[in-house]
This record gives sequence, structure tokens and C-alpha cells, in this order.
Amino acid sequence: MRAHEAGALHGEIGRTGPAWLRTPADVNELMTPLWPRTAAKDEAGLLHVGGLDVASLAQEFGTPAFVLDEEDFRARCRDFKQAFEGAHVYYAGKAFLCRAVVRILVDEEMHLDVCSGGELATALAAGMDPARIALHGNNKSVRELTRAVEAGVGRIVVDSFDEIERLAAVARERGVRPRVMIRVTVGVEAHTHEFIATAHEDQKFGFSLAGGTAFEAARRILAQDALELRGLHSHIGSQIFDTSGFEVSARRVLSLHDRIRTELGAELPELDLGGGFGIAYTSQDTPSPAGDLAKRMFKIVEDECRGLGIAQPHLSIEPGRAIVGPSTFTLYEVGTVKPLDGLRTYVSVDGGMSDNIRTALYDASYSATLASRASQAEPILARVVGKHCEAGDVVVKDEFLPADVRPGDLIAVPGTGAYCRSMASNYNHVPRPPVVAVRDGQARVIVRRETEDDLLALDVG
Repeated sequence: MRAHEAGALHGEIGRTGPAWLRTPADVNELMTPLWPRTAAKDEAGLLHVGGLDVASLAQEFGTPAFVLDEEDFRARCRDFKQAFEGAHVYYAGKAFLCRAVVRILVDEEMHLDVCSGGELATALAAGMDPARIALHGNNKSVRELTRAVEAGVGRIVVDSFDEIERLAAVARERGVRPRVMIRVTVGVEAHTHEFIATAHEDQKFGFSLAGGTAFEAARRILAQDALELRGLHSHIGSQIFDTSGFEVSARRVLSLHDRIRTELGAELPELDLGGGFGIAYTSQDTPSPAGDLAKRMFKIVEDECRGLGIAQPHLSIEPGRAIVGPSTFTLYEVGTVKPLDGLRTYVSVDGGMSDNIRTALYDASYSATLASRASQAEPILARVVGKHCEAGDVVVKDEFLPADVRPGDLIAVPGTGAYCRSMASNYNHVPRPPVVAVRDGQARVIVRRETEDDLLALDVG
């Protein structure tokens, strides 16, 4: 079916909400799994996080604003580090990256995965040890590869035969031998627990396992001395809630690992099973704790290696969303409220698809709460929408809010730390919101709000 150009939600008038959405007994209550660990409401219904209330944050920093709970972010880094002890934990910078985040990663002794020259520049500017950086990307430019080699990044995940040639040429010119991994497309689709053997190799990323190009990539790298092949890399998707997909992926990629050992004589020391660990956006999501993921994934690798009779390669993983996603929420102010009799109420806020494109782009689901006060009114089915000139400008498709929600109220949307600010735009020439980090009663801007002067500064006409 062809998507409507106005957006996935166009023409859905008459819906009564998804089957999983239940009318809450208390519309003021927070569903704690969706929120940062320090988030709570006081007796007046005012949302607090990091020792600060959102009304004060809105007054000082304005709305919309991304509010990042720094203690929560750090705790999630530690959770993965402790759970995957002995493995390398790479934070996936594409989820959200800025210099302050990089400095936190340095403090927490994390590794960092970047996938563009800009992300690499941010990592280096903030003091990340290049040896702890991995560079991804399906179309890395010569300039990006050159900068990575000159900086001494720990590994480059190669994605095509063209890139192997480019990188080898850069390495020879500089007399260095960068470490590389091969991104392998293993034909596993983790979304909705479907595991399809061939169809999902039809994508832009990686070397095909079934088609033989992954093995050929290994043969070409090992046949020359410009690059050091360290291992294989596999990434099977996003919002993964169990390890079944990783089991299929590990089995297939370790089979290739064994073939490279047997036929090419190379015992590769590393294996990266990627990221994509899911988080809770709504009550229907049930993510696994880091400890459970680690226990199962270590066992998967151990069992497969034992079955193949090979030594276990050193494991790496790449959580991004699972660390930053729940640590952050977006704070909005309500501007207009428009009831549609018998359907739902449209609650318009001062942001929208320019700060959260995921609802329109992926048909993603979010939750929301009235954050500035308590209400005794009955719950009503609401749709939180933005201010942009677009029918598909929806932030939260379906949520129960108090019937007396009104202009001036603050609405908070949890789970917006990943792929919201990093995918933000200036649609309708709307400046992008700031990111405000809170911790122990202190707030600091880590990415400032854009201004109209910023927009005009780029307009040289």
C-alpha cells in the first residue's frame, strides 16, 4: 500500500485508540518504566527530575526543551558495562551525541561508535580516546576515512569493496595499518520477532553472507597487508525485546568466522553483535534488563563456539537508544486544545515533527503526561500534535490526558532521548530546541536553543 503524502496518520478520523491503550485509573500517575529514574510527581502533580521541577525548567530555559537526566544516563552506561563485563560496550552516537555526552562516556569508560565525519569530530573535540572509537557508515568518504586513520580510531567497520580499496590506499599513503571489521548482512530481521533468511539482505548495509560477498571481503583484506582484519560485525535491527534474533545472527556470523579460519587460515579475535536493544515507549513495550541480555548473549556465543570447536572471539555490543532513550523527555507547552466530538481531543504543543520526526517517519508510538499540575478531571482520549503546517505533524498518536487540559499547561513526552534531537530539523524555519541536563538540583544547557539569527546566518542569499 502506498503511503499518503500527508503522513501515516492522514484520514484516521474515527479511531478510538489502539487496543493496548487502557483508560487509566489515575490520569496523573506516571508509568515509571517510561521515565528517567529520578522522575516523579509531587502532591500537586508537578513533575520533578534531577531534583528540579519542570515549571522552573520551562521558565528558565523555555519550551520545547529536551531534558536529560544525567544520573539516569550514567546509570544506564554502568548497567551495560557491568552486565557485559569483559566485553566492549560501544555507545551508538547516532542516537544522540554532543560534547557533554562524550565527556560522560569518557568518565564512564565507555567506547563510542560514530558513523560520520561530524560525529567523529564531536568525539575527538570532547576528548574521547581515538582507540576507543569505531567508525561505521555505508558510504564513508575518502576525507572521513583519512581523518579516522590519521586520528588513530580503534576500528573501522568496512561496508563495501569500494571502501576496502579506498581505505587501503589511505593507509598505504600514511604508512599505517588500521584495524577493520567486516559488516555482515546475515539475513535476520529482528522486528516483530520475524526471522527471514533472504529478504532482508536487500538493503544498503554490509556484505551479504548468503551471496558470498562477506567471505570475499575477508579474502581480499587478508590478501594484502594494508589493513588488519580484526573480526566480523552484525547488526540486525532496532527495538529488539529478546535475544532470539541475536541467536540466529550469532550462529550465522560465527559460521562465517569458522569458514575464514578454516579456508583462509585467520583466527579473527573479535565479534560485534551490534545493538538495537529496545526501550519502553508505551505500556505495550517490555524491554529486557541489561543483565538478562548479557546472560543470554554470552551463552549464545559460548554455545555456538563450543559447537564449532573454536575459541570465543572477544564480544562487543553497541547500545544507544537503550542508554539515552529513557534518560530524556521532551517538555512542551500547550497552545491550543481542539475537541472533536465523539472522537478525540487534539492538543497542540509548541514543538512537533521538527523535534520528533519518528511518529511521522516510523509510525512510532509515544506516551505523554500533564506535567505542571494535578487534575481531578476525567481522562479523555487525546492526540498531541505539533505546530507545523503538516497533517502528519503528530507527536503522540493516542494518549489519555485530563479533560481539563488547557493552554499554558506543560506536557511531557518520555523516551525522546534517542533519534529525536539527532534527527531534528528546521521545518517551517522553526529553531531546534535545547538539551538541558539535570543532576542533583543543578541544570545546565549542553546543546543550546537555536535562534532565528542562527537560521539567518546560514542564509547567504
